[in-house]
Amino acid sequence: MQVLEAYKPFEIQEIELTEWKQRPVKNNFFELVLIKEGEGTQCINYNDYTYTKNSMFLLPPLKCHSFTIEKPTRFVFLKFTDSFFKNVNRITIDRNEWFKEAAYILSNYNQLPGDIIKNEMDRDHLNSLVTMILQESRNYGEESVNLVTSLMTSVLELLIRNIKKGSYFEVPKNNSDDRITKMLTYINENIDKTELLKVENLADVFMMSATYVSEYFKKQVNMSLREYIIKAKLKLVEIRLLNSDFTLTQIADELGFTDVSHLSKTFKRYVGTSLREFKNNGEYMLLKRGACTSNIRA
Repeated sequence: MQVLEAYKPFEIQEIELTEWKQRPVKNNFFELVLIKEGEGTQCINYNDYTYTKNSMFLLPPLKCHSFTIEKPTRFVFLKFTDSFFKNVNRITIDRNEWFKEAAYILSNYNQLPGDIIKNEMDRDHLNSLVTMILQESRNYGEESVNLVTSLMTSVLELLIRNIKKGSYFEVPKNNSDDRITKMLTYINENIDKTELLKVENLADVFMMSATYVSEYFKKQVNMSLREYIIKAKLKLVEIRLLNSDFTLTQIADELGFTDVSHLSKTFKRYVGTSLREFKNNGEYMLLKRGACTSNIRA
């Protein structure tokens, strides 16, 4: 077994296993898993998915992850940590923009099992990028931090592209109207731009009458447009509370709440707890909300 632990703001591990053992690590954001060799099954939240060579998965934080290994498997775990999105002194990372990208992945990827990559050219690109990151980490360590950060940036861009192209939104399975997926993508990409989320703008973008937009949305998603937008924003609030040092004022301003009081009242109404209580106990609350506890990696 070989384990590589690279420097912050990311960590890299390459492990060859014949049976799965829970690792003593915790995801701040998410972890990309590349199967270099082997066969078996991935389980996330009691859902199973077969893996083979070159399969790629995302492991979001605070979820039940495990692998049943049928043939000896070589895993590469590429973990983004919080400092990747906080570090503004390395090359030209815009902290706010990068955090938005990470939050986009966490709030829109529905965390079901399955290969995250839908485009085989992107799979080849990711394989090459991961190989380069491993080689740089082995041979140069901190000397190559700027180069590896650039490579990680490319990895993140490819993940986002595949999530945006894939059907990762919570749309009824028997739905054949792809306009709703495009509308959901548009809403989530512009969740911090209040003007673009108004019914009149959505009507223009998707060539519908303003009176029909809300009716169409509710019929397709089984939720009102207003409720969906609020809940999408609150997912981002949760991510910022647990994984960043953004102030409540910054969070409220960014996501279009009138002020902290407006944010607090909305959060309490929909989440059922105060902002302070969630910040202090949010991980436990998220576990109770949907993740199993038997295989949680502490």
